[in-house]
Amino acid sequence: MQTLLEIDWKTMFMPTVNLGEIILRGTIVYIFLFFLMRVMRRESGSIGITDLLVVVLIADAIQNAMSAEYKSLTEGAVLVATIAFWDYLLDWLGYRFPKLQRILHPPPLTLIKDGRMITKNMRKEMITEEELMSQLREEGVENISDVKKCFLEGNGHISVIKNDDKSDTRNKQKRSW
Repeated sequence: MQTLLEIDWKTMFMPTVNLGEIILRGTIVYIFLFFLMRVMRRESGSIGITDLLVVVLIADAIQNAMSAEYKSLTEGAVLVATIAFWDYLLDWLGYRFPKLQRILHPPPLTLIKDGRMITKNMRKEMITEEELMSQLREEGVENISDVKKCFLEGNGHISVIKNDDKSDTRNKQKRSW
């Protein structure tokens, strides 16, 4: 009980590092990692690149603040707020300015067109035929010839549009009327 009364409140809340420096460091790290992830164009699981980035950075920032690597909770809170600010600002700017959206979220890249792999695009993204076939099997596709189009989306997911012989036949019949 005595140790609870001996809390050093000043050390807990008073920053030991300039808050402007923390904001600048958080900004530089966020932007650097954002563009690094943007260039890599890969995603883990079902969350987006920026979501993953925010989770990792916030976890690290909070961990440092809780372990007293920063000398105060205030410094950790400022860094987390800086990261959250950049995440929100980039999403907001992408929504408000479509040209910027294209920079923040890359357009889809065609990997298969009319049953043929676009090896140039696969090589550019370092996707092997085995990786692509694994993704196609997850979509229920056994043969590449069953794929009308396949894209690597800007968020790192692979989307597949299958050939639909039945609907093609129906569409041809409708057009002939």
